[in-house]
Amino acid sequence: MKGEPVWKRTVVFAVCGSFCTFETVLPQVARLRCEGWEVLPLLSASAAALDTRFGKAEDWKARLTEITGHPPMTDLRQAEPLGPRQMAAALVIAPCTGTTLSLLAAGISSTPVTLAAKSLLRSGRPVVVGISTNDGLSGSAPALAALLQRKQYYFIPFGQDDSVGKPNSLKADFRLLSETLTEALAGRQLQPLLCRN
Repeated sequence: MKGEPVWKRTVVFAVCGSFCTFETVLPQVARLRCEGWEVLPLLSASAAALDTRFGKAEDWKARLTEITGHPPMTDLRQAEPLGPRQMAAALVIAPCTGTTLSLLAAGISSTPVTLAAKSLLRSGRPVVVGISTNDGLSGSAPALAALLQRKQYYFIPFGQDDSVGKPNSLKADFRLLSETLTEALAGRQLQPLLCRN
């Protein structure tokens, strides 16, 4: 909208090390760009450094840079000023691993992604979470429950992605990312929250 501050159409997009979902998530980054969002990419330490069978870290960085026009942020110094300097309207964490989920629930801001969350939350900005974790209904369940009750956290609708082969695994329907962000900015959780993947 004309005359609107730049940060109101800017989102920080954090990618954590659920490497198997990268191919599903990156088109949603491109979709946000097509919808007029400025996207500032941020990578967890694992996503920034590890080569896996799903691709090389440098290739993922290059793709994010190409899609967003910005090199990904990868350290605490880059994440800390996001909120105080009013650099973005929201933070999206997609995929969000069980590890990051647990750190957020415990209030531990020792990683670039969790510090970005703390930085945006201090200004009352929403954090949109797209979970992808093999232990969402086991070890990470308490963290998930804690964040579901916490103000300013909004979840991309999620469900079991393989109820027979991996019965504890949860994965967001990343196709609903844009709609979840829109609702979060209005202070509402997109419903239904639980979906079939």
